[in-house]
Amino acid sequence: MEVTTIGLDLAKNVFQIHGINDQGEVAFNRALRRVQVLPFFERLEPCLIGIEACGTSHHWARELIRLGHHVKLIPPTYVKPYVKRGKSDAVDAAAICEAVTRPTMRFVEVKTPEQQAILAVHRTRDLIVRQRTQTINMLRAQLAEFGVILPQGVYHVLQFAKDCANGDLPELPTDAEEVIFDLCDQLLFLHTKILRHSRHMTQIAK
Repeated sequence: MEVTTIGLDLAKNVFQIHGINDQGEVAFNRALRRVQVLPFFERLEPCLIGIEACGTSHHWARELIRLGHHVKLIPPTYVKPYVKRGKSDAVDAAAICEAVTRPTMRFVEVKTPEQQAILAVHRTRDLIVRQRTQTINMLRAQLAEFGVILPQGVYHVLQFAKDCANGDLPELPTDAEEVIFDLCDQLLFLHTKILRHSRHMTQIAK
């Protein structure tokens, strides 16, 4: 039976595939271990493959395109209406298979490795910025317990951290001094990383 369309439900180790022929009849709905995926698709004639857009979908899309298949990535929210019964890998794969054939379906462009690398830089910087904000909030809260209030703004907190690194600390209990020093050290470390990633992003933009 010739397979024309496949819904591929990705996972870490066990993938689910749902294939149909040009008459809409189910050719298979089975599980594949990760190491079996590419050998399985190598044996198939080129066909349409639908995949939910997720963390690893761009990698698998590129691999399957390299084998000659036509791959389309679908936003997960657009697949949900096609799930007909209780959620399972087999049901999800069938839903993806149906969704990818809809004429009005909207798809996500498959990213190149270079595009994903740029996205990784942005995501990593965003994460570190959030970590810096958490550290600043903790530092402010700890200092406030001892009556030390820092002015608003990242600049003032960074200046305090630099002064702390140079040994200029307010009078605090010894245990508190160690905590404040660690927070200041962490803050300066994160800020340095943010500056480095910002410069990297500027180079990418150029």
